[in-house]
Amino acid sequence: MAIQSTATRPTATRPDPSRPGRAARPGRAGRSLRRLPVRLLITLLVLVEVYPIVWLVLGSFKTQNEFFTEPTWALPRQFSFDNYQEAWLGGDLARNLLNSVLVTVPSVAFMIVLGIAAAFALEVLVWKGRNTVLLVFLAGIMVPGQMILVPLFTAYFQIGLTNTLWPLIITYTVMGLPLTVFLMAAYFRAIPREVFESATIDGAGMIRAFLRIGVPMMRNAIVTIALVEFFSVWNDLLIALTFTTREELATVQVGLLHFSDEYGATEYGPLFAAISLNVLGMLVLYLFLNRQIMAGLAAGSLKG
Repeated sequence: MAIQSTATRPTATRPDPSRPGRAARPGRAGRSLRRLPVRLLITLLVLVEVYPIVWLVLGSFKTQNEFFTEPTWALPRQFSFDNYQEAWLGGDLARNLLNSVLVTVPSVAFMIVLGIAAAFALEVLVWKGRNTVLLVFLAGIMVPGQMILVPLFTAYFQIGLTNTLWPLIITYTVMGLPLTVFLMAAYFRAIPREVFESATIDGAGMIRAFLRIGVPMMRNAIVTIALVEFFSVWNDLLIALTFTTREELATVQVGLLHFSDEYGATEYGPLFAAISLNVLGMLVLYLFLNRQIMAGLAAGSLKG
């Protein structure tokens, strides 16, 4: 009987911390309240970033009369692609995009090839005067581009390059090279020196160590810097407007100015359509390479 009474005696049960219960609810509510301002701030930032793009795309479907008679936040009456057709054909957007590609791709390629080679020589190799040369490259970042446009235009005119795309390619390459060398040198600084020393012991020469070890380990950094320079060159207007002497050589940023006639009247529908194509194309490119960009930024933040 004693054993039975002991077995049937009710025992106090302790709350299992692994199971959610009433005691855990105040903690969850408190954490939710603490996170609420952060979530509201993130939502506000998303709206600030997304709303202009949505407004731009919706405006690309409006007619000229809708821009002048209806509020800016009003939806288009009908979703017609006439503005896109006018921008692509009438505004010569296709030729402008092709010129931008023909200018941007070689410029970025020259910047990356020359920049990674110079950074390897300045950061990995040991030779007298490399710090001075690196400071000279960094000094190029502080030179305003507006100061050298007129001398460059005179030089290109005397050489006979004014009616080609080469002035844009050369200027973009030279002006973007200092920043590229500086960033590449920072990424090379994060790579342990023992990697290159082991390659030298194994018999690898300077060029082989650069091609087989340096370049593969800089892959994410190359994608990140290339995309940054790509956006910088693609969105430039000042240099393209200065060295573009003919309409058939105009880049996409210069071509957007052609949607205004000689009397100042702007065709807002085709203009919004052209800008939408430009912005959405760059957004898709960024989203496609987002992981490589984040990996490159994380690699550049490490210390060797």
